[in-house]
Formats: sequence, structure tokens, C-alpha cells
Amino acid sequence: MEYGEAFTRLCGIVERLRGEGGCPWDREQSPQTLRGDLAEETYECIDAINEGDPPHIQEELGDLFLLVTMISYMHQQQGLFTISGVLEGAAKKLIRRHPHVFGGEKAENSAAVLKNWARIKVELEGRRPKDSVLDEVSHSLPPLERAFKLQKKAAKKGFDWPRVHGVLDKLREELEEVAGAAEAKESTGKGEDLEEELGDLLFSVVNLCRFFKIDPALALGRTNEKFIRRFKHVERRMKENALEMGAETLRAMDTFWDEAKEPAG
Repeated sequence: MEYGEAFTRLCGIVERLRGEGGCPWDREQSPQTLRGDLAEETYECIDAINEGDPPHIQEELGDLFLLVTMISYMHQQQGLFTISGVLEGAAKKLIRRHPHVFGGEKAENSAAVLKNWARIKVELEGRRPKDSVLDEVSHSLPPLERAFKLQKKAAKKGFDWPRVHGVLDKLREELEEVAGAAEAKESTGKGEDLEEELGDLLFSVVNLCRFFKIDPALALGRTNEKFIRRFKHVERRMKENALEMGAETLRAMDTFWDEAKEPAG
């Protein structure tokens, strides 16, 4: 099936679902109600890519195509823009931002491509130059990813530690400040500074990841999966020993947790 035929079929199904006699649930949705689904499906697609599972990737990409098409059609129904307009706009932008491919300009490397993009946004697309390079980072990103991108933008301008020792010293400093704020909360019951200090600590950890070119979201994702695997082992072993999980059986859970950390075989 050709691209056009397949996409036309998808659009027809969306029109049917949203039309008279269509699906009550689909007819009730709006771009606002589907925002969460769009974010969730994007992360599910990322998970599939990380797993390297082509059939799963294909399925998740299909879910994303569906949501993008559905949201585009909702705006078409309101007379705001059309699905064709969305596709044509994307095609024109690709051509406009790749003059080294579709025009006579040259770009020897990725840095030159990005420099051209920044110029094209201002000169050809009429976008106002950003007051700061940090304004280029979307406010809608999850905090972890946003911190990572903010730090990368600043580092490209030379605002960075020359060696990892500086990053580690800053991390230790932030950890000490967290300890101080935690002790203050324990003794006085007031912990106004603790949230801020924990944020600073997390920001420093993200910075350490960036310094070593490690994506913090991927690193944390791996740790999440490791925690799930080990906790499920604890649950299974507690059940095998007819033990209830709770504070009073913490010692047994710790034993099984250490057991889960041991290499298989």
C-alpha cells in the first residue's frame, strides 16, 4: 500500500469515528483531552525503540499517527486548519530549512546545519530572535529533560566546568546543603528550604550525567526497571515464605532484596 493510500484510509477512519453515528467516546474528545494521551504514547514509543522491538515500534508509531491525525482533524472540523495544511506546512518547512539539500547552499557538518536553521528561523520565518539561548528549551518538557537541555545550551556557550572534579565538588556541596535542610526540618518541623535544596541536588546530578554524555532520563529509566525487577523478586520470595510485606518484616525483605542483587546463576 502506497503512503497516500494508507494515510487516506486512516483519515477516513478518523472522520467516521468523529462523524454522525461514529464512536461516542471519540466524538467527545478534544485536543485538550488528548494531550495526556499524546505524551503517554510518545513515551511508549520511546520504550519500544529502547527495547529494539520492530513490531512494537510499528504499533506505537501507529498510535502516534492516529493521535496526530485525530487532533489535526479536530481543528479541521472547527475550520482552524486542515490535515492537508499540517502536512504541507511540514513539507515546506523541511525544504526551507534544508537549503543545503534542496537549494544551492552548503553545510559541511551538523553544526553548520544548526547554524543555518537558526538563521532561517529569523530571516525567512520571521521569528523573533530569542532573548536567551535558554529560551529555545521548551517549557513543556518534563523537568528532568528540561534541566538536561538547559545545561547543554549553557555549556555550548562555554558556561561549563572544565573538569569533572568541579561537577563532583558541586554535587557534594549540594548534598551537604540537603543534609542541613533535612536536619533543620527534623528539629524545627520547618522545611521551607528542603524542596529548593533537593532541586539543586537533582540539577547537579543531571549536570554530572551531561558532563559524561549520559542521558539522565535513560539512566533513571534503567534504574527504574532494575528496581521493579528486584522488588518483584522480594514480593515473590515473601509470598513463597508466607510472609506479609510490612514494616514488621522489613528485615526479611532486606534479605530478599540483597538476594535479588546477586548475579543470576
